[in-house]
Amino acid sequence: MSDFGYDSDSVSPPESSEVDYQFPPTPDLHHGTSSWNAPSPTPSYPLVSPSESLFTLPDLGHVQELAEDAEDGDGYVAEPWTNQTAVSTVSRPTSYYPDLAMIAPCPVTSPLFEFHSPAFSEFTDRPNRRALVDHFCNILSHLIVFREESGNPFQQLVLPLTRQSSPVLNAIFALASAHLEYRGVQNDERSLFFHNRAIQGLGRLIEQNAKSNRNEILATIMLLIYYEVLVQRGRSNLVDGHLKGALTIMCTNPEPSDSTSIFLERAFRFYDVIAALSNGRAPLSAAPTAGCLMPFPPLGAPIASPLSNVDTLLGMATTLWPIIHRLSGLVTLKTDLQAATWSNASASKIAVLRTELESTTQAIEAALSRWQPQLPPGLVPDEHGEISESRNQPVDVMSPTMAERSRLHSIWHNALAYRHSAFVYLYRSVQRYSRSHRAVQEHTHRSLLHCAATVKHEGPMGALLWPLFVAACEAVDAEDRDLAEQAFEKVRKRQGMRNIERAWEIVREVWRRADEAGAGVENSSTEGKEQMETGGDLWRQVSREMGVSVVFG
Repeated sequence: MSDFGYDSDSVSPPESSEVDYQFPPTPDLHHGTSSWNAPSPTPSYPLVSPSESLFTLPDLGHVQELAEDAEDGDGYVAEPWTNQTAVSTVSRPTSYYPDLAMIAPCPVTSPLFEFHSPAFSEFTDRPNRRALVDHFCNILSHLIVFREESGNPFQQLVLPLTRQSSPVLNAIFALASAHLEYRGVQNDERSLFFHNRAIQGLGRLIEQNAKSNRNEILATIMLLIYYEVLVQRGRSNLVDGHLKGALTIMCTNPEPSDSTSIFLERAFRFYDVIAALSNGRAPLSAAPTAGCLMPFPPLGAPIASPLSNVDTLLGMATTLWPIIHRLSGLVTLKTDLQAATWSNASASKIAVLRTELESTTQAIEAALSRWQPQLPPGLVPDEHGEISESRNQPVDVMSPTMAERSRLHSIWHNALAYRHSAFVYLYRSVQRYSRSHRAVQEHTHRSLLHCAATVKHEGPMGALLWPLFVAACEAVDAEDRDLAEQAFEKVRKRQGMRNIERAWEIVREVWRRADEAGAGVENSSTEGKEQMETGGDLWRQVSREMGVSVVFG
């Protein structure tokens, strides 16, 4: 039982764990060979009999603690627990025979037996820090995974590293404290204090031996990335700096095959792509080949499960991720082509860059058109984008429960939201289609429908921000904007992170400027459209002017 609301100076239990109640002695039935003395008809202590309809236990004033005498070791020394106090007796018939309660007292559990060590006391002896571990385990870790039917991966794989590494524990403190601070809950120690301690400890770990401390280093960096994304301190590039450091550790040290390393590397590659899409740069890591990524399950997950095709971090988008990875590098390739053209580079170089951009764009568009998330047996999508249960499918171990079915609804819609927002990103950021283009608006509408369905079924929302933001920025009509607003509100309430609020602020400013420029309105002027379409994505321009850099993860 946690003692988060109490001071560390609270009363501690007695040293002896063997606690018993000592009742007054019973009369000696065999004092002589032929007779015995009857007890006084007016005893000085209450006689308690379970045969009566109402009875009361002796007051704790008569209770004495038995503490073993360590010096003689021959018995026990009765030490008074509290001062003796008078006990009011209850009038009952007098008996000259020993009362049953005195021969075999009714066993009553001592209040001390209910004492447990404070929750998470193995991590720290400070109540406020135990509260942070509690928040990380019971709240925060559940908000950033898709799958945990057999346990949460952060609790299974990351939390055990704190036993050997204080930087990992300080990073957990920093992340949990920052999440609480955003929600208005103040801790005795600020998140920035834990963040600085984690950074210092990380440097010492790297200096000691990066190879032997590989998992501890990667876990600390990953938690610091989550921290930076959550706090969103202006146009900071700390996320990219952490990603570069992690990828350096991953590349310079042998790749282990333990579950912790696989999970951590999957988390870094996810954030590498999300940061590239957010900042308009190429990913730092190489694109995975098609078919090489397999869903990573929690430890102990059954092989035959309705969620067997769901990755803990990528959901049902595991096979889509190589396509998204290649998509995130197209903006940099387009920038290189523009720079070569403006600098009057050689015609051959410009031709090579243009050919590479066009062929890669066509390949990604074709791959997105073919891709569909894989559903477990017994679940089929209908024409309205919902999931229904096949009546002809026999019930077996692969048949999802009601809770799993609702979770699968959200995960399936989340994956399709990524697919349609990838089309929007391709058409708007790479091919420079106008906002009112039919293909842009069609995929915008479908993506927002899937985002709304994701939050409607109240499943995982930790990876929904990027597709929701990309589609919301291009929403023109009132229906799509209402879908975006409702989805943002539910995601913000569920996740409670600053980058979601910042992203929504950017979306509303984009809408305001787009409406002022006449974008999406039939009587808009061509000059307003051209002014808004040039110079990169409007949302990137807005975020620069607002002085923020949002990572949509």
